[in-house]
Amino acid sequence: MTLLLTGAAGFIGSALTRALVGRGDEKVVALDRLGYAACPDALPAMDAPHVFVRADIRDGATLDAVLGQHAPRAIIHLAAETHVDRSIDSPADFVEHNIVGTFQLLEAARRHWQAQGHPDHFRFVHVSTDEVFGSLEADEPAFGPHSSYRPNSPYSASKASSDHLARAWYATYGLPVMVTNCSNNYGPWQFPEKLMPLIIQKALAGQPLPIYGDGGQRRDWLYVDDHAAGLMAALERGRPGGTYLFGAGHDQANIDVVRALCDELDRQRPSPAGSYRRLITFVADRPGHDRRYAIDAATTRAALDWAPRTDFTQGIAHTVRWCLENPDWARRDYAGQRLGLG
Repeated sequence: MTLLLTGAAGFIGSALTRALVGRGDEKVVALDRLGYAACPDALPAMDAPHVFVRADIRDGATLDAVLGQHAPRAIIHLAAETHVDRSIDSPADFVEHNIVGTFQLLEAARRHWQAQGHPDHFRFVHVSTDEVFGSLEADEPAFGPHSSYRPNSPYSASKASSDHLARAWYATYGLPVMVTNCSNNYGPWQFPEKLMPLIIQKALAGQPLPIYGDGGQRRDWLYVDDHAAGLMAALERGRPGGTYLFGAGHDQANIDVVRALCDELDRQRPSPAGSYRRLITFVADRPGHDRRYAIDAATTRAALDWAPRTDFTQGIAHTVRWCLENPDWARRDYAGQRLGLG
């Protein structure tokens, strides 16, 4: 049997590819267009029977050829533009890749599924974000599978649109689609424009650590390997038409996350100049910055027999250690400049 992953050279995609290839019981077709945030080095060795395919999900003819050649039993769709700040600067890119790309992939999947005789075992797992649900107030309950959509950034609006397309292809055509929404991921190989790797990179360089606004924005942080395990559980035990939310269940303020990173760097790579906390600098907030995200994953945990295994302290320690042991990770197409000033 064969699994097709889109966005396989991205942060979450590569973690899932490593897990599936490591499991060793199915052929993995890892598809990626190799955009700026892709990192082929994060992929495992794609020795036979596994295959890497460089392709753009907006190219329907190429998708038809890939599906026809490899006949996957499932598609796990992770390919997306993901950085909120970049979506503020270049929203058209997010419309193109997240909406048009998802449409083309859904259509290719539908053609393949119909040509195969509508097999019951086929699955299309559409991977999305908690940001589609908008911003929570401090006293509001966490997001659940029936939360309303209230996207506030071009990124989250594009992902919300792709979620709606995925659900529509299930309701209208019967394509066996399920949608997953995850909280903020972190861990090894993350592109250095994201909060945790950006802070680690700047701290090691002795540069100011920029904190948007008052640093009180709250996020739920999920270790990437735990998310990968959740996606594998959704693939095996999820039901078509279902929605599954993956989170660690503990949202915390951005300023506390940065302080935790500084403290872990103090332990693992102390600076002669003193604690890395001395570099914390508050800057103008991001336009339209959502105040709080939080996920209630109780129904997902019960339905999929899944739970995160990595607590935040353990995950931060491992992430910092990995970054210190892999200094070349940050030498990619990003120089640490601020994006998304609108």
